[in-house]
Amino acid sequence: MFKEFKKFLLRGNVVDLSVGVVVGAAFGSVVSALVSDLLTPFISAIARVPDFSAWAFAINGSKFMYGHFINAIVSFILISGSIFFFVVKPMNMLISRSRKEAPLDPTTKKCPECLAEVPIAAKRCQHCTQVIIKSEK
Repeated sequence: MFKEFKKFLLRGNVVDLSVGVVVGAAFGSVVSALVSDLLTPFISAIARVPDFSAWAFAINGSKFMYGHFINAIVSFILISGSIFFFVVKPMNMLISRSRKEAPLDPTTKKCPECLAEVPIAAKRCQHCTQVIIKSEK
């Protein structure tokens, strides 16, 4: 039973998942620090309202704290924007630079007589009925 448990823990996908969770948590703290220490003060310097949590209204004794909801929306927008612009866009650029697409195999060839496009496996041109030699492209 212990051997099975050890085998389960040391399987590749379990280890990969645990590493991903740990790295994701560390990256989450970096993104949170970026948003709370740099982006939020920058926005509050422009908007002159650093925190919306004090905004609320009451109806029949019930307090609706819509400012807290606005803080959550602003935080979500800042976090998702910072992830997109500082992680996703640079990674997409790096991947597109490193990925060289292989040329596609041709599916057609030109007829030597009429220069029409014919399927690569064709033995005769469908337009002029010219016999096409296999080695021609």
